Amino acid sequence: MIRVLFFGPVAERVGLRQTDLPFREGLRWQDVRDEMRTRHGEAFAFVAIVAVNGVRVSEQHNTPLTDGAEIAFMSNFSGG
Repeated sequence: MIRVLFFGPVAERVGLRQTDLPFREGLRWQDVRDEMRTRHGEAFAFVAIVAVNGVRVSEQHNTPLTDGAEIAFMSNFSGG
């Protein structure tokens, strides 16, 4: 399974904090993003940060996921 986490405004618009997707060979984080974007389109307008297993990734990060991976979708945030 792939655990998908949502934070902040992304979670508010998705209506979930997490969901699980079945693992399949060759799955990349971009594939998960595309599937979540199809399901929750307007929420993904707020996604600015993506982390795989706690490490921030960019669009160029193309490593296949492993079973049990965790992907987090977050908006920009600030604190004070």
